[in-house]
Amino acid sequence: MGKFMKPGKAVLVLAGCYSGSKAVMVKSIDDGTSDHPYSHALVAGIDHYRRKVTAATGKKKVAKRSKIKSSVEVYNYSHLMPTRCSADVPPDRTVLNKDVFRDPAL
Repeated sequence: MGKFMKPGKAVLVLAGCYSGSKAVMVKSIDDGTSDHPYSHALVAGIDHYRRKVTAATGKKKVAKRSKIKSSVEVYNYSHLMPTRCSADVPPDRTVLNKDVFRDPAL
């Protein structure tokens, strides 16, 4: 069977505080590293989705409810469910690089 956990693949997060949210794999490490000795992936996802607005909602409230907050996390492969969808836009490597990946907060 081929490798199916590839960068750019859309995944669902199954565990943690972001469980049930959608994310995109930025980098996948199959062999593990010294600080994470298991197969894992760096994923970028949505922390807070926008809220529902109606036609009667004012401009200030629409602006406040339309905010989206992003998140970058490291997950074990067993906590991710890959989908058949993939992102056609490559992630910006200047923002998501090794320094972000080595951050102890992740």
